[in-house]
Amino acid sequence: MTISAGVVAADVSDSVVRIAPASISKDLPGVTTVTDRDGTPIATVFDQYRIAVTGDKISAAMKNAVVSIEDRRFYQEHGIDPKGVARAAISDATGGDHQGGSTITQQLVKNYLINVADKDNPAAQAADRADTLTRKMREARSAIELDKHLSKDEILTDYLNVVEFTGKIYGVEAAARAYFGTTADKLTVPQAALLAGMVNNPTTFNPYTKPVNAQHRRDMVIDAMLANKAIDAQTAAQAKAAPLGVTGPNVPSSTCYSAQPDAGFFCQYALTYLQQAGISQEQLTNGGLTIKTTMDSKVSAAAKNAVDANVPTKQPGVANTMAIVSPGSTSHEILALVANRTLGTDASQGQTTRNLVTEVSDPFGSGSVFKIFTAAAALESGTATLDTQLPNPPSQCFPVPGNRNCYTVHNDGNYSDPISLTNGLATSPNTAFVGLEQQVGVPAVVAMASRLGLRTTMQSNAAGQKPDPNSNDPQRNQSQTQYFQDKPSFTLGNSPVSPLELANVPATLMSGGIWCAPTPVLSVTDAAGNPVSYQASGCEQAISSDVASTLMTGLSQDTVSGTTAASAHAAGWTRPDIGKTGTTQTNQSVAFVGGVDRYAVSSLVFADGNKPGQLCPGTPVHIGSCGHGAFGGTVAAPPYFKAMQAILGR
Repeated sequence: MTISAGVVAADVSDSVVRIAPASISKDLPGVTTVTDRDGTPIATVFDQYRIAVTGDKISAAMKNAVVSIEDRRFYQEHGIDPKGVARAAISDATGGDHQGGSTITQQLVKNYLINVADKDNPAAQAADRADTLTRKMREARSAIELDKHLSKDEILTDYLNVVEFTGKIYGVEAAARAYFGTTADKLTVPQAALLAGMVNNPTTFNPYTKPVNAQHRRDMVIDAMLANKAIDAQTAAQAKAAPLGVTGPNVPSSTCYSAQPDAGFFCQYALTYLQQAGISQEQLTNGGLTIKTTMDSKVSAAAKNAVDANVPTKQPGVANTMAIVSPGSTSHEILALVANRTLGTDASQGQTTRNLVTEVSDPFGSGSVFKIFTAAAALESGTATLDTQLPNPPSQCFPVPGNRNCYTVHNDGNYSDPISLTNGLATSPNTAFVGLEQQVGVPAVVAMASRLGLRTTMQSNAAGQKPDPNSNDPQRNQSQTQYFQDKPSFTLGNSPVSPLELANVPATLMSGGIWCAPTPVLSVTDAAGNPVSYQASGCEQAISSDVASTLMTGLSQDTVSGTTAASAHAAGWTRPDIGKTGTTQTNQSVAFVGGVDRYAVSSLVFADGNKPGQLCPGTPVHIGSCGHGAFGGTVAAPPYFKAMQAILGR
C-alpha cells in the first residue's frame, strides 16, 4: 500500500494548519538584549533561550548527525516518507501500536506548532502532540507544502533553530553555547551527535541528569552517521571514545534580575517604558530585540557606590535611591537609576522586586524640596521676586478653607523675620513658604509640581498608589492633585513621591523650563537590525525660560550658605550648582535635589521596612531614636557630592 500526497490531503482540509514557509525563521522567539548607551549588554530577557542562525552557521557534523538519526531519506523525500506514513496509518486504523514515520519536515511542523505558534496555549499544544491519525495527516499536509517552497537546507536549518533541548534551551546555537561553550558552526562530531540524540527526548537524554542515557544515545547517533556514510570508521571510533564534554549548562538569566546591581532598576524601567510606549510584552520577551538604553555605566557605577557607602544594601529598614537625568530641550535622558537595594527576590540580601527609583516609592515625601514649586508659582505669577521679603514668624496658624481650625506651622530653628525668597530657598523656613503658598494659591502650587516633573506622582493617591474609587477615604480615592487642592501642608512635602520624577524637576529648570518625560531608551532594533517604532513622549515648555533661570539663581546658594553648606564643605565641594534639601516632620524621609554641569540629581533616604521609624545619621544611616534625627543636608546630600565628584572629578 502506498499513500500519495493527494490521499494524505483528502478529508483533512478543514484542519490543515497553515504555516507560511517564509515566516518560520521570522517568527521564532528569540533573546532580547538590553544594553547601556555604549552597546554593552546589561541583561537578557526571554521565554526561550534561542539564537537563530543561518544554515552556513551550523556545522556539517550537526546537519549530518540529525539527518542520520532522524530521517536518512531526508534529501530524497518530498516532505513525507510515504512508506512511513502508510505504516503508521495502517497501524492506527487497525488499532495496532502507534507508529512513527515522521520526517524532519514533519517534525519541523510539529515542533513549530508546539514551540512557536501555540507556545502560550497548553490546550493547542496538547492537540499538537496528540498521537492521532488526524494530527499526523494534518502534519503531513503541512510538510508537503513546506517542501514545495523551501530548499532542503532551509528546512533543516529551520528545524535546528526550532527544536527544544532541555529547560529553556531551544535551537542548536543556544545549545552549542549552553552545553559546550562554543557555537553551532564549530560543533564536532561527538558534540553534534549528543545534541542530535537529545531532540528525540530532551528529558530522557539530558546529559546532566541522565549521562548514561545521553552517552548511549550519542553513540547510537554516531553509529547511524557511520551507517549513513557521513563519517568513516576511524572518526566514529574516536567520537565514541570522547567524553560527553558538557559544561554548564551556561544559560543567561531571562529577566532583569540578572543585571549588575547598578543596572537592574534601569533594565526593569526600560521594559516598562517600552510597553507603555506600544511595544507588547510578547515582543519584548520573545522578539529578539536589541534595546539600547540611555544608561551611562560610568555614571551609574558612581551613583551606586555613593548610595552603598551611605546606606549598605542589607541595612534594615533604610533605602537610599539616586536618579540622574541629563537635561535637554528635546529629551531628558536618564543616566542612572540606582538604590542601595538591588532588584531581586531575596529580601534578606537587600533585594526588592519593586522599582524603588522610578515608582512613587517614598511614602513619606521629600519635605521642603516641594518649596521649589511654591517659589516657581510665586515667581511666575509675579507674587514675589527673589528679593521679596517674606513674613517669617517662628510659628503661625493659617486658615484652611471649609475648616474651623487653622493649620499651625512652626519653623525648626532661628530665622530672620522677614526673610528674602533667596535666603528662604537656602535655609528653608516653613512659615514663610506656607504664607507665600497662601498668597499664590495652593491650586497653583499643586499644578506647578506636576508641570515641573511630578506627573505620575501627582496622579497617584496620598498613599502613592492608583486612586481607589471604592474607598471612602479621600486620601485613597483621590489623586494627590485633587486631595491637596486646599491643603496648606502641600509645600512642606509630606506626600509620596517618585525619586526619578523628583530628579526630573531640576532637569526641567536646567533645560530652560522645558519638561520632557525622562526617557531610558535610545533605540530599539529587531533581530535583523531594523528599527522598531514606539511612541516616545514629547516635551513641552512647562515654565518660561526667564522663570526657570531666576529660580535656578535662587537655588544656587544651598550648598554655599544654606542647609547643605556644612556637608558640601566636609566633602570638599566647590562647584557651582543648584540644590534644595528636604526633611519630613517625623524624619522618616530626607531628600536632596541638585543640578551641576549636565546632571540633574535626586537623592532620597527613607524608611522602607515593615516598621518605619526615625532616620538617624551615622555610619551607616539607621532606624532609631536620636532626637532631631537625620536631615536632607546631612544624610541625603553626601551621596550627591560623592557621586558627582567621581563623575566630574574633584
